[in-house]
Amino acid sequence: MRVCVETQGGGANPNEDWVAGTSTLAVVLDGLSTAGLSTGCRHGVPWYVAHLGGHLVAALADLDRPLADGLADSLERVAAAHPECDLGDPGTPSATVAILRQRHGVLDHLVLADSPIVLEGAEGHTVISDLRVDEVLSELRAEVERHETHTSAHREALQRLVLAQRQVRNTPEGYWVAAASPEAAQHALTGTTQTRDVHSAAVLSDGVSRLVTEYGMATWSDVFATLLAGGPRELIEAVRKVEATDPSGLRWPRYKSGDDATVAYCRW
Repeated sequence: MRVCVETQGGGANPNEDWVAGTSTLAVVLDGLSTAGLSTGCRHGVPWYVAHLGGHLVAALADLDRPLADGLADSLERVAAAHPECDLGDPGTPSATVAILRQRHGVLDHLVLADSPIVLEGAEGHTVISDLRVDEVLSELRAEVERHETHTSAHREALQRLVLAQRQVRNTPEGYWVAAASPEAAQHALTGTTQTRDVHSAAVLSDGVSRLVTEYGMATWSDVFATLLAGGPRELIEAVRKVEATDPSGLRWPRYKSGDDATVAYCRW
């Protein structure tokens, strides 16, 4: 498996995405926005995703180890690395997880929250994504989307949403993300696909997938054509060009004018 990666921050703040690729593994983590609220952790989201990503790559070097077990172990190890922080804080640093691994003629996948994996094969495109976050707090999300980005009303509405999300995050009534507890790994979506059925694959943060899913300015066929022609960087540039036409979020309401954007493009 050949993996080409790219990650770019969406603004002036540090990039909270993380990506890695090896001959058998592609991993994308998308750190959850804190909206400027306290997290109980002195390290921050970039530190969290970097440490979680490093542990994941090490844990999953054993090709026979289930992806969920590797994620659970990695979550436990990251938690042990900063015991001085309040890991019980509902805003503790957290992230989405998307993993694709080649193993003995099959592709294993794991998705936790809304960073998708898209497989391209002879029959078209298969999108693997966990959209449970979209099933909760719809009224608060709609309130955020009523305001232009970069306004105080938007920022205040986003903080109310994030505070409410923290109360249902990693609970049966809400949705699951990687945070401090290894339990979240058991709620990830996992499965396998025969490698022979896949021509290429893309592991994405939602800062890139929204070109298709939210903006509707490309199809998955367009995405893979761009990846083949110019690689992940050209795909991210395509997202930025679309966002530049709507900097205030009037046409496409969103939480940020430009989100962190990350791609791992896999070919065989």
